[in-house]
Amino acid sequence: MIYVDISAAVHSKAGLGRYSERLAGALLARDPERYALFYNRGGEGRYPDTLPENVYLREVRWGYKPWRMAVLLGHIGRLPFNRLVPDAELFHSTEHLLLPLRGVPTVLTVHDLIFKLFPEYHKRLNYWYLNRAMPLYVERASAIIAVSEATKRDLVKFYHVDPAKVTVVYEAAATHFKPPSPAGIDHVRRTYDLPGRFLLHLSTIEPRKNLMRLLDAFRLLRTSFPDLHLLLAGGRGWLYDDFFARVETEGWRGVVRPLGWVPDADLPAIIGAAALAVQPSLYEGFGLPILEHMACGQVVAASDSSSHPEVGGEAAAYFDPMNVDDMAAVISRLLTDEDEYRRRQMAGREQAARFSWERAARETAAVYQSLLPK
Repeated sequence: MIYVDISAAVHSKAGLGRYSERLAGALLARDPERYALFYNRGGEGRYPDTLPENVYLREVRWGYKPWRMAVLLGHIGRLPFNRLVPDAELFHSTEHLLLPLRGVPTVLTVHDLIFKLFPEYHKRLNYWYLNRAMPLYVERASAIIAVSEATKRDLVKFYHVDPAKVTVVYEAAATHFKPPSPAGIDHVRRTYDLPGRFLLHLSTIEPRKNLMRLLDAFRLLRTSFPDLHLLLAGGRGWLYDDFFARVETEGWRGVVRPLGWVPDADLPAIIGAAALAVQPSLYEGFGLPILEHMACGQVVAASDSSSHPEVGGEAAAYFDPMNVDDMAAVISRLLTDEDEYRRRQMAGREQAARFSWERAARETAAVYQSLLPK
């Protein structure tokens, strides 16, 4: 029995949750008898309704922080948790939390090492935990899956991991991300009271998303596009107070507007209603929103940092995330040059189609097979 940990999906943890939910679904579609699902339900976790319930399930009911500490202490004390996953042939940790097991090969997905690159953007306790735990998890995992070449390079740089131990397996947009109908766009315009022309940023609000510089660029853009708005779709992460204080200071309430968490069913139409998607992040382990935008037929202006060029290929238009003038210039060009916009729109759909969860499941299963007896 191969166990896949879907705890991040059970707790709806943004990108990590999407990854574990969609990978598990694709693996089960390939071979439903081969896989079991494991998760820490905690007090408020919910089993994803997109995953089948007629599969073998194992769960624990610990709070999020106590469970993290228990796993770390299990590694430090070399206490195996095998009884939690009976008959396990292999265990895959899809977030940065490797179950301590004895005599069972393990796979660890590493999404990013942001806590190493931007320690100032992490809460103190989380920063301490990751610095203490990740070296153990990376060392003791039988194999590592990185979601991008950028993350693989960081693993080699910070932990001196043998590159042969790390396999890059890309994520993909879910199948419901596709060009919306005019009726769908009209529906979300009325439902969310969307402005006529707006930039869309899709992601959790946190410092590394570089939203303060996006506001600087937006101020420049408003001189040429006075009717332009900026909408943010995604939950509030951490250290976001300065951002919202800035919006108030600039008098942009209603002009810069957080939509909060948006149901997946509405996202494609909101993406389609936008004038342009903007992803200015300083660092992304993968940068899934780029593919989600492109799959919906939206053009993306993105920072040229970390994994973005891997994901966006030649379809995205890139800017230096530290250079506000460059950011504003690229966005302005895409808002005015219809030929370039249409060219990148077509290229974006082709780029998004190169990624799929079926491919991710196939490549992940190959990593499993490499660790199992022949």
